[in-house]
Amino acid sequence: MEIKDMQMADIEARSAELETALSAENADIESITAEVTALEERKAQIVAEAEERKAQLEAVEKTAKEVQELKKEEERNMMDIKEYRNTKEYINAFAEYVKTGDDSECRALMTENAVSEGQVVGTVAVPEMVETIINTAWENDEIMNRVRKTFIKGNLKVNFEISGTDAVVHLEGDDAVDAEELVLGMVTLVPKNIKKWVPITDEVYEMTGAPFLDYIYDELAYRIVKKAAGIVIAAILASPATSGASAPAVAVLTQALGAGTIASAEALLSAEATDNVAIMNRATWGALKNLQITSGQNVGDVFDGLPVVFTDALPAYASASANAAYMIVGDLKGVTANFPNGDDIKYKFDDTTEMTSDVIRVLGKMFGAIGVTAPFRFTQVKKAA
Repeated sequence: MEIKDMQMADIEARSAELETALSAENADIESITAEVTALEERKAQIVAEAEERKAQLEAVEKTAKEVQELKKEEERNMMDIKEYRNTKEYINAFAEYVKTGDDSECRALMTENAVSEGQVVGTVAVPEMVETIINTAWENDEIMNRVRKTFIKGNLKVNFEISGTDAVVHLEGDDAVDAEELVLGMVTLVPKNIKKWVPITDEVYEMTGAPFLDYIYDELAYRIVKKAAGIVIAAILASPATSGASAPAVAVLTQALGAGTIASAEALLSAEATDNVAIMNRATWGALKNLQITSGQNVGDVFDGLPVVFTDALPAYASASANAAYMIVGDLKGVTANFPNGDDIKYKFDDTTEMTSDVIRVLGKMFGAIGVTAPFRFTQVKKAA
């Protein structure tokens, strides 16, 4: 083995051999000395390489430790944001931001007390209590918590199938199968502002911090989400009975309210309608329950096992006019609600229109688009003439 390829064990073994060779009577001292020198040089080289690898490893470990420390520091900073946004000081600043639209105080507080300036660029951190109010409004609405929600910037285009040929079984030797004949439509959801305003007194406006935010967000979040649910109902009722290039179909059943109404409506749905509900005015629900209890018919469950969702956007059966829809049966995932800027609420305050009455108008708005995006996911049930 050449000396340049030797490791420590090899060097030690060869050194022992050379030491024995030196004691021989006719030893070649010059040659042995030269080889010993070469072995010592190789040994020094191995030691130097080992020290260099150790230094590199220590450097890597140090860098990794520094990265971990930086990561922990960032996590601590982010924790500061989550914790600090729930302090009374920040909630008060956020309430003033809602009133005035000026977020400088919120940003200043975050910069001085929580994180560096670079970490608060963009959307102002929302207090957890506000997030809870908005999320609760969405979750509590039995219509909006079932629709498909997206957050795509700009107009959202959704394809749906109008018609298509089925797949076929192809046996070896048969003629080539025909290409699928697929006809598609496309719904374009164009976002608009969903708005609702409520009057408040000067006394309410002068409230600060959590009480003010709780009052404003709770009231307007509920009303705007309720309005969005009304838009869902209107979109279903406005859909055509036959799918077109830009609008999927909704089935229509014209029938007097009876024990089999919901089952008949469900029978008109496509197989893709899987999470079906019955949407109706509470008075219509009462009429159906009364029918089940007092009719003397063996009708079982008049609701066909479906969850019932109440809405005042549909008239009660008793007061509905002829050919007016009084019930919707279907799968609310057939509706898409797109919110390009998120599903939170923006506010504007008008303290001039009714200032002589000490009334301030608070306008809440949410930018979004809502529409039916799948065919035959719904049946609208109309009252017979």
